[in-house]
Amino acid sequence: MKNRAPNIEFSRPLQVDRVPQPGSTEKLSAEPGELEALARRFKIPALHALSAEIRATPWRGGGMKLEGHITADLEQVSVISLEPFRETVSVPLARYFLPHGAVVDNDREDDADPIDNGWIDLGEVVAQTLALDLDPYPRRPGEAFPGHVEDDGAAEKAASPFAVLAVKKSS
Repeated sequence: MKNRAPNIEFSRPLQVDRVPQPGSTEKLSAEPGELEALARRFKIPALHALSAEIRATPWRGGGMKLEGHITADLEQVSVISLEPFRETVSVPLARYFLPHGAVVDNDREDDADPIDNGWIDLGEVVAQTLALDLDPYPRRPGEAFPGHVEDDGAAEKAASPFAVLAVKKSS
């Protein structure tokens, strides 16, 4: 039985050996069906738009460096009001890829992903990057739990037993 690749909702394959030495700029945008499938994957009410501009540059003898920017127009459900809200998120993208079996000799290369049979799926890279950037506890800007004050550490400083000494020292 053959190994089946996972269902990739937003696939934009890039053949690594076709990227010129100075690099190339790749522009991606998801189609309506892809947006619906990605929203299901991310478990959000809706993904209205997803686009990315990625600079692909050959790196480390057979590897590829991807740098760029992702923009998504999406709906999430507030953990406070439990109501959906719409927002636009902007996410930087920086990923490195190396061929299978490449020698890894520094920290940056430890984080490199493998190149799959000479291809990198830019759509999947965008989807993974966005998924990792989504807030697991989303809330509308300015929304807070009733009666809850966001802790900035001031309460601990004021309650410190040394706070009295600090006041006496400054007088």
